[in-house]
Amino acid sequence: MGPAEPQGTGSQHGVARHYHQVLSAQRRRSFEDWLETTSITLTQVNGQRKYGGPPTGWIGPAPGPGCEVFICCIPRNMFEDCLIPLFQIVAPLYEFRLMMNISGQNRGFAYAKYGRTMDAEAAIRALHLHPLQGGVRLVVRLSTEKRQLCLGELPAGVSEEALLNMLRVVSDGVTGVIVREAGPRGRAASALVLYSSHYTASMALKVLVQAFKKQFGIFITVHWLSGSSKPRHYEREEVGALAYPGPTPVGQALLTPTCFQSVRAASHDPHPQHFSRSCNAVGCLRRVCELYGFGVPLYDVRYHTNTNGFLCVTYSVLVPGLPKPFCGAAKVFPCPSTNTMKDEAHHIAAKQVLKAMGHA
Repeated sequence: MGPAEPQGTGSQHGVARHYHQVLSAQRRRSFEDWLETTSITLTQVNGQRKYGGPPTGWIGPAPGPGCEVFICCIPRNMFEDCLIPLFQIVAPLYEFRLMMNISGQNRGFAYAKYGRTMDAEAAIRALHLHPLQGGVRLVVRLSTEKRQLCLGELPAGVSEEALLNMLRVVSDGVTGVIVREAGPRGRAASALVLYSSHYTASMALKVLVQAFKKQFGIFITVHWLSGSSKPRHYEREEVGALAYPGPTPVGQALLTPTCFQSVRAASHDPHPQHFSRSCNAVGCLRRVCELYGFGVPLYDVRYHTNTNGFLCVTYSVLVPGLPKPFCGAAKVFPCPSTNTMKDEAHHIAAKQVLKAMGHA
């Protein structure tokens, strides 16, 4: 575990004081000049330093899913005066968050949020593996923007309404709760909690255990929906996660039993497969992923027709908010109403992924 994180909100003076601890006099003057000439305001909150969200003069709505990139392999002595101008080259930034430790060094990773998904995609294309001094290269990829927490060890019989009210007392941004009933022999209940943003979810992750203990005398467990075996890993998207984790065959449960093996319940729809009968599977899958804040599905599909006229499809579909891609193969007779073989292949892949996620 790293150094303890500073709590609360710091002023611009506090930000400069942290720089004083770790930067040379020349570097410090450069940073202070940058703050003064750009009128940039940095706010320190709970171990991260934030610009914007939105910045002064921002015009337009708050960004939706898919607009944020995750940046890692940042040298520990590199700060916003180098990073923000670099990422603003691509497009205006809505928000930039640099993770910090108590000594005033950065923790090696940050998040940059743009106004549009196309700007985030452009940042990945332009800045992934961007070279820095000393032979270091930045790693830039789409942020998963996880917004779902799993709560365990809840009292048996707790209702969704009661839990929702409790959560709203101790955390901000709660948009929904799904309780999984306690098992036999008095086992504890568990719940899936949906938050309005990754930020509100990550802040809740840090306080819920102690808040439930203090406010309600209840000892609970809290972790991300990702199914990590760690009880709490906070906000950091580990660099090791960049390694390909291996395929997940369709039909294998992606979510832990505590988190409901099927994500179907989260829509609050008694018939979740009926998203739109007029919409094809690709559109339905995108809609499902939007509901849970999982990000836009990415397809790697290969297809051909065999001598019997069947369309043979192999696919790997990556849903950014889930830990592994869906991989599989299918053989069908092409639908005559489909515009192209490519459209049909994507439709088949999306249909199989929907089935694996519990949406027939």
